[in-house]
Amino acid sequence: MLVALLALGGCGSEPFPETDGVGSAGPVLFREAAKEAGLVFRHFADASQQYRLPEIMGSGVALIDFDADGDLDVFFLQGASLQEGADPADSRFPPKTGLGCRLFENRIAPSGTLAFEDVTERAGIVFSGFAMGAAVGDYDGDGDPDVYVTGTGPNALFRNGGDGTFTRVEGPQDRRWSTSASFVDYDQDGDLDLFFTNYVDFTVRNNKQCFSPVGARDYCNPTVYNPVPDRLFRNDGGRFADVSGQAGLGAAFGNGLGVTAADLNNDGRTDLYVANDGTENQLWINQGDGRFENAAMLSGAAVNADGRPEAGMGVIAADFDSDGDDDLLLTHNTLETNTLYQNNGRGLFLDATNRFGLGGDSMPFTGFGLSWADFDHDGRLDVFVANGAVTVMESLRGQPYPFLQENQFFRGAKGGFEVLPGAAVWGALEPLVGRGVATGDIDMDGDLDVVVSNNNGPARLYLNQTDGDRMVRVKLVANGANPNGIGTQVGLHFADGTSFWRRLHRDGSYLSASEPAVHFGLGQASAIQSVEVRWPHAAREVFPAPPPGATVTLREGTGSSGP
Repeated sequence: MLVALLALGGCGSEPFPETDGVGSAGPVLFREAAKEAGLVFRHFADASQQYRLPEIMGSGVALIDFDADGDLDVFFLQGASLQEGADPADSRFPPKTGLGCRLFENRIAPSGTLAFEDVTERAGIVFSGFAMGAAVGDYDGDGDPDVYVTGTGPNALFRNGGDGTFTRVEGPQDRRWSTSASFVDYDQDGDLDLFFTNYVDFTVRNNKQCFSPVGARDYCNPTVYNPVPDRLFRNDGGRFADVSGQAGLGAAFGNGLGVTAADLNNDGRTDLYVANDGTENQLWINQGDGRFENAAMLSGAAVNADGRPEAGMGVIAADFDSDGDDDLLLTHNTLETNTLYQNNGRGLFLDATNRFGLGGDSMPFTGFGLSWADFDHDGRLDVFVANGAVTVMESLRGQPYPFLQENQFFRGAKGGFEVLPGAAVWGALEPLVGRGVATGDIDMDGDLDVVVSNNNGPARLYLNQTDGDRMVRVKLVANGANPNGIGTQVGLHFADGTSFWRRLHRDGSYLSASEPAVHFGLGQASAIQSVEVRWPHAAREVFPAPPPGATVTLREGTGSSGP
């Protein structure tokens, strides 16, 4: 059945047609509505006969309320011609519109109807290189979200002027191939620093020839290139200093693709976890004095249960087992499982993939972006994974773009996860080549929606159709130069003594940035007693219980003293 679906997706002269928003006739969890809402974007991969590695790896997507009107706008990362002086029109799949990253303003109506408008040029967020990912954060502390764009080099920092426009400014730089990035206050001084991963030392000049088992040309495994170090930049009053070396990162090499920033050993300091593609993952434990130490191997989060490094693509941290600490979930290549590392609360991890039912169903797929959230409001975290191959699928050989795969949805269930068929989740949608995933309440109806960027294909907008008010959403206003409270832990305490903990973040997934809000599905939980907020600088506050169905904004300094 899977092979048949994939083969159908590859028919025709175009690699993928745009959807019309029509799913199955029955009820579904998500309704695809990109074209209907005007969110029309098609990624350009410069897919050549030279099989240059960046072609198959990009790109991401970011959710950002850039104009401060209360709704989420969408920023897509775009490819470009990799060969200097080449004409994109000569590509195998030439672009239908002008290239460059694109910013879409959300013009949601009071009725909830979505209508997006491309405002890229007017907003001034113009990036014409081969872009990969984006991080969103208010690095200058003026209340407006800024954007950092990574790519095959150089990267770019865009400062939000607060008037709906951006200005490209001098910022953290690297001319190597950069991928995922995260704004994070690692030194707890109140402002947002920047960490980003670098992939491999690929250049157009050193492009290597690789072949499939049948002798046909194919994309290379990244391990045929040399790995490169990641970068950490400290924010000093709005200007950045490269502290990669003194932090202990400068001499550490890996094929970095994904990053998440979280306090993984519960010592009150934010750590960094990097998903490496084909090399051991890195768990950078924050020492509190500006230095990090890689504890991945000792902690059990460097390799899988068989002792092998996997093709780490996306990564996200969340407390799926409700024990008060963040666990880790990574996406991987075909014939590898997506891997769940369960945290014991002290930063020691166990590969619990098969125990919780995430192993076998993920092996036929290559996962990239992902979201770990309660989409159906039953009180358990679900997993949304965007899939797309990186080498030619034999079942699709001879098709225009033989990398198509279906996305997957793993519903949180008692004792683990269960994979749901796509017809029950998003209806009859053709397979694409999924890459970036960003999550947020785009239509402002209280549930979590998903935007997916697809390599060499159209974007998708999955609108959540969950009914009812068994949820609570929390937004934060923090003091200082991190006004969104990135890194804050928020706990919902219930009358029966149980609690749900979530971390406010934008990072994780793959090359993407999500909404800075904390979302709780309530399921059959008892009455809410209070909300506890643990701000990044360790201060704790308790706030009154919100009613189910509410979206509340909590301001630092207005709650009572925490325990």
